[in-house]
Amino acid sequence: MLQLSLPQAMANADTVMAAAELPASPDEVGAALVTSEVERWWGSPETYRMTGWNADLRVGGSWRVTVRTADGRRLPAGGEFLEIEMPRRIVQTRRYDWDHPALGRRETTVAYLLEPIAGGTRLTICHGGFAGFPDAAAEHAEGWARVLGWLQGYFGARPAT
Repeated sequence: MLQLSLPQAMANADTVMAAAELPASPDEVGAALVTSEVERWWGSPETYRMTGWNADLRVGGSWRVTVRTADGRRLPAGGEFLEIEMPRRIVQTRRYDWDHPALGRRETTVAYLLEPIAGGTRLTICHGGFAGFPDAAAEHAEGWARVLGWLQGYFGARPAT
């Protein structure tokens, strides 16, 4: 099994940056991020799971998903694809269709950057739009580190300790 570094994430006043190395090709990683494949890996029984993924994978196309929490709540989210350069770059808006405690229903933008590396792909996530919401930025940095750990596990990576 490929030894990879643990996912890293940080936030400043406006933007969250997160990155991880994945033992899969950029095409495989891209598909895991923007197809119904997200339902197989994004989440855990003790946190939340993604369900009902639906996406029109084109610039201007929309995407929708429902976050099902461990306590049974269903929290819808969605957005629009702004840029798609598979398998190198995907940019999409994101908005929760419920009142997120730290962010409300504010729209943010997520950019996935996929770079081929020896043995796989380096995925960098730039999640912007948190100006004036520092608690939401910090919470999302923690969330992206967790999500990238799930994605590493999905692709069979064992992070180096």
